[in-house]
Amino acid sequence: MTKNTLTRANLAEAVYQQVGLSRNESSDHVEAVLAEISNRLVDGETVKISSFGSLQVRQKNGRIGRNPKTGEEVPINPRRVLVFRASHVLKDKINNGNREG
Repeated sequence: MTKNTLTRANLAEAVYQQVGLSRNESSDHVEAVLAEISNRLVDGETVKISSFGSLQVRQKNGRIGRNPKTGEEVPINPRRVLVFRASHVLKDKINNGNREG
């Protein structure tokens, strides 16, 4: 199995092929969806996509980490992290190799 990366261009091409909009319109729609998801996450909202999963931004507290090479303690600043939780439907598709739907 080759490991390819899905890009914005791939998504726009899929919309073009399956929906029949022009390539420019397809690209605009993909950009609009991605922008909406990003904006909602920046605003602290949870994004739930049925049968796919949910995206959420969580706050992580600062802590003391350790440099694995030197063993030196290093402070890790508080930060926000993005968490993805796959739906059971997506997990089942991945485990069963089912590409339908």
